[in-house]
Amino acid sequence: MATTADIRNGLCIELNNDILKVIDFQRFQVGRGSGKVWTKLKSTTSGKVIEHTFQSGHSITEVRVERRKFQYLYPEDGGYVLMNQETYDQMSVPEDMLENGKFLKEGDTVDALFHAQKESLLAVEMPQTVVLAITYAEPGVRGDTATNTLKPATVETGAEVRVPLFVEEGDLIKIDTATGAYMERVKK
Repeated sequence: MATTADIRNGLCIELNNDILKVIDFQRFQVGRGSGKVWTKLKSTTSGKVIEHTFQSGHSITEVRVERRKFQYLYPEDGGYVLMNQETYDQMSVPEDMLENGKFLKEGDTVDALFHAQKESLLAVEMPQTVVLAITYAEPGVRGDTATNTLKPATVETGAEVRVPLFVEEGDLIKIDTATGAYMERVKK
């Protein structure tokens, strides 16, 4: 049994007969009363994000998870096919289990979280950033650089990203997979 002092980002806990992953948390003290821990939790079964507040010192049931590396092979109807890099076993993952899977290209590596006792898949995590090539971008208008103006661009996976005006076709860009936002241009 763990307590609220053990809460950290990425921790999986069992609450209300569901396995939830801690996305964000904050500890706070109000007046003379005992402290509280505010958490933002994501359900591994439904994908819903909920907020829950625990009293400090409250017991929580920690779920032991194993993190395994999988390689993305190809898209499938309503999902993705991944291959375990150690055993070469393939598995199909539903589209809703992989957030922002539109930024995956063949050969990319993702982390799969498995319930240690039940050997069931809990979640699939994207890498924090990916580097993709721009396949289509409107040309920037000369003199339109006074403000932080963004234009739509299509990357090699088919996803659309908002990029600065100076980015052109063929450029490599780094994308934050959590938000889908442009981070920087990468040198070839």
